[in-house]
Amino acid sequence: MGGTVVLEEKWPVLVRHERAAEWLRVWTDLGRAPRTIDAYARGLAEYLAMCDREGVDPLAANRAHVAAYVRELTERPSHKGANVMSIDSGSGLANATIQQRLVPVRLFYDYLMEEGLREFNPVGRGRYTPGRRHGGHRRGLVPRLTKLPWIPTEQQWTDILAVAADEPVRNRVMLALAYDAALRREELCSLRTDDLDPAHRTLRVRAETTKNRRERVVPYSAPTGVLLSGYLTHRATISRARGPLFLSESRRNHAQPLSLWTWSKVVRRIALAAGLPRFSTHTTRHLCLTDLARMGWELHAIATFAGHRSTDSTLTYIHLSGRDLADKLTKGMNQIHAWRVEMLARLGEQGLGAVRR
Repeated sequence: MGGTVVLEEKWPVLVRHERAAEWLRVWTDLGRAPRTIDAYARGLAEYLAMCDREGVDPLAANRAHVAAYVRELTERPSHKGANVMSIDSGSGLANATIQQRLVPVRLFYDYLMEEGLREFNPVGRGRYTPGRRHGGHRRGLVPRLTKLPWIPTEQQWTDILAVAADEPVRNRVMLALAYDAALRREELCSLRTDDLDPAHRTLRVRAETTKNRRERVVPYSAPTGVLLSGYLTHRATISRARGPLFLSESRRNHAQPLSLWTWSKVVRRIALAAGLPRFSTHTTRHLCLTDLARMGWELHAIATFAGHRSTDSTLTYIHLSGRDLADKLTKGMNQIHAWRVEMLARLGEQGLGAVRR
């Protein structure tokens, strides 16, 4: 309840709409992560604010009102450039951001339907319905655009590591683990000392820290193990207590668990120093999974390593470059060519045998 009060203070429009505040409390009571609740509150608050400005009762809003909200999102000023004039034009809110803003609005109307306050949800939900006429495909309100993730080249990765070499041991081991185990930012920062198994060089990613609430055990490399051993020795000079693995060393938060935002700032600093502003806390995860694909790992094995429920999710993380695909094609064609030549050679031998007979 306390968390909900803070959010309602942050987004006062939620207080003015009783059903919205009620819906948010339900999700809070169900134990959704604080970051998820904050994202839901922000998205719904922005929609309700638009309804207030337009004099629309959100409980009676229709698809046209939701479409007006989408248009407002696409025309919103952005610090990256001029106002966006079309969805995902590159100068305003990204397509993924617009999708995120619509999720809480759609869930809110789902809730109103469950409570018997509405008969339909004005926010479209893209899905496939077997047996439905005209192909069974139903488009969402906003087309979902899927872009390839950015991953660094070998030289760019070398540049990142060159900058990271001057970082404190904590930051170096965090970067190494983020790549080795393909960890999400929250999974990395939430690691505890008892999640480590140095004898087998594995770490446990607890269910409560993962995106899909599925626990997994993943390995890390020998070089990372050496870095980790050095960090554990250093950590003992900060705190000998068991608990969060990565601790803050600042005067204000000395020996406190390292926050997500602090780690983001560290990675951002490294990225800018290396001249690679697109490098982020998630890049190491993309890079690791792509490297596993390059090494010939099967898709389901990569999905298990990443902690994905579906291999469809894994596919969006794997980014094989045109050069990678060209190499695969060349190797495949060479094998096919060799097979055909061998068959022709056998055919020639058979022909020669027939002539001799």
